[in-house]
Amino acid sequence: MAVLGLGYVRVGTRDLEAWRRFGVDVVGMMPGTSSDGSLWLRTDDRPFRFRIELADSERFLAAGWELASEAEYQACLAGLRTAGVAVREATADEARSRCANGVAMAQDPDGNPFELYWGRVRGYDPFISPQGVSGFVTGDLGAGHVVLPALQLEHTATFYRDLLGFGDTDEMRIAISPDPAVPELQLRFLHATCRRHHSLALIAMPAPSGLVHTMVEMKDVDDVGRALDRCVAAGYHISSSLGRHSNDGMLGFYVATPGGFDLEIGCMGLTPDWSTWVPTRSLVPSIWGHKWSPPPA
Repeated sequence: MAVLGLGYVRVGTRDLEAWRRFGVDVVGMMPGTSSDGSLWLRTDDRPFRFRIELADSERFLAAGWELASEAEYQACLAGLRTAGVAVREATADEARSRCANGVAMAQDPDGNPFELYWGRVRGYDPFISPQGVSGFVTGDLGAGHVVLPALQLEHTATFYRDLLGFGDTDEMRIAISPDPAVPELQLRFLHATCRRHHSLALIAMPAPSGLVHTMVEMKDVDDVGRALDRCVAAGYHISSSLGRHSNDGMLGFYVATPGGFDLEIGCMGLTPDWSTWVPTRSLVPSIWGHKWSPPPA
């Protein structure tokens, strides 16, 4: 029993139009056909990879983790319940709204909400980016990755490994002060069964929106460069300049979303062979670039 990869991200907002402008006009995602008034954003042949829902505040709602079959799904739920985790299975209407056969909701030890589902549905209109993006890297690699706040870092990492079947990919420790007495910032990078370097990362810091960032991978470096140009032209805050990460090799940048968290837009990420991979420890986040800029007051 193990998660295949990230299936979708749910986000709450007071302004669906702001997300449509950002997702469709700037990033280049394709709007999907929603059955319930939410905004569906597509990056491939799935009905949505981002589900943006009306809410009373801007916040992350859940990561949706895909399982391969009903048997895998039920085994995962049984393991969670045996471990004392509160699990709620979705109603039929909720499952339909996720375009899945079965969905269940729970929280990790740090209170991060997640959903498990099985039974994928495809969107039958061909994916065509309104901004000419040549394509997003998804398929067997899943939608991308999420980075979640985890003040109980080791406990929460163990939860995902033991109960959802994730594996260790990388550990990162970053000096945030020249003073050696100041603790390093710690991160854990975890992989699902797919070959994306990490589908989940955990960082020992709070995130007011509930999410540090999520990532979409484009097929070509020119797609990334043009997306950066569109973000700048439209006036979105560039949280980090273009750079290449030390652990997964991703070349990209970060932009502030309407939801109060960042979107990493990158390309050329590693796809390790887990049968031979040895987990690594990274001491720097990037081998070049990625100059960070706080949002304006």
